[in-house]
Amino acid sequence: MNILLVNDDGISAPGLQALYDAVKDLGKISVVAPDGERSAISHGITLDKPIPVRKYRNGTYEGVAVKGTPADCVKLALSELLGAKPDLVISGINLGCNTGLNVIYSGTVGAAAEAVFHGIPGIAVSLTTYTDPNWEPAARFIHDTVKQIGRKGFPENLLLNINVPNVDSAQDIRGVKITEQGMAQWQETFDKRTDPKGRTYYWMSGVKKIKAESQTTDDTVLKNHYISVTPVQFNLTAYDRSKDVHELGLFYQK
Repeated sequence: MNILLVNDDGISAPGLQALYDAVKDLGKISVVAPDGERSAISHGITLDKPIPVRKYRNGTYEGVAVKGTPADCVKLALSELLGAKPDLVISGINLGCNTGLNVIYSGTVGAAAEAVFHGIPGIAVSLTTYTDPNWEPAARFIHDTVKQIGRKGFPENLLLNINVPNVDSAQDIRGVKITEQGMAQWQETFDKRTDPKGRTYYWMSGVKKIKAESQTTDDTVLKNHYISVTPVQFNLTAYDRSKDVHELGLFYQK
């Protein structure tokens, strides 16, 4: 397989190294990733300025560092940087889970989504911690997942959003569940500050509020030490709500 790796934590992030180590024996691996952290940038693309690139080498893998967004990285890789179209794009391993409404904001998911838009299978993989990561369970699971995709293929127009609990040992993982995206979101706080020139600015922080949701939602299964695999699609039409819109009485025909 030709496999493209990307992330939103930057090309030197340890999660990308862990991902590379997990799949390096499964095909020809290419790495195209942002030159620094681009978290929470969603599916943003660069339109108003040039996108510089440079070669990157860390002693284990070589790649291309892009001064742009995760989606930029995939676009450039497919259009300019790779000799052959990849069979699979994997984004991660991200520090911090991408569950609930975080999926909308996530640069990790945004990169995998860009692959899907081009008809290429996309996987986003994240670890549920920002500190003291144990990459082993996520690396082992993504290795097995890629092997299965190589054997059985992958449905078109579908993204797998994978989230892995951060546990002390792989033996602490209770299993894998196919999940639905929950509706948990961050409750933001803004710290108001003043810079040396007397100008006001704000620094955003917050706490994720986990809702009481069904046993099939992403955050719920993670809390119970299961790996969450959520199939994601990108036709956002709310087909089941058409009747509600019609009842507004806004429509006419000539």
